[in-house]
Amino acid sequence: MTETPVDQMTFEQAMKELEAVVGQLERGDVALDQSIALYERGAALKKRCEDELKRAEEKVAAITLDAKGEPTGTQPVEGQ
Repeated sequence: MTETPVDQMTFEQAMKELEAVVGQLERGDVALDQSIALYERGAALKKRCEDELKRAEEKVAAITLDAKGEPTGTQPVEGQ
């Protein structure tokens, strides 16, 4: 587990650490209090990944195409 705050992680960093957390929890070789801390960190990492994926999906959805299917630019995403 890194000391990097979850909200400062890239998607890739959060996914890598989430995989490590899940691996530790699945092995079951950590104390109960550490398991709880890992679970909490994992939940925060999962939310970070979901938020980053949603943001990326919104950017992709905002790309407009012309009649030839070529990107013409982006439109602002509603709410931003």
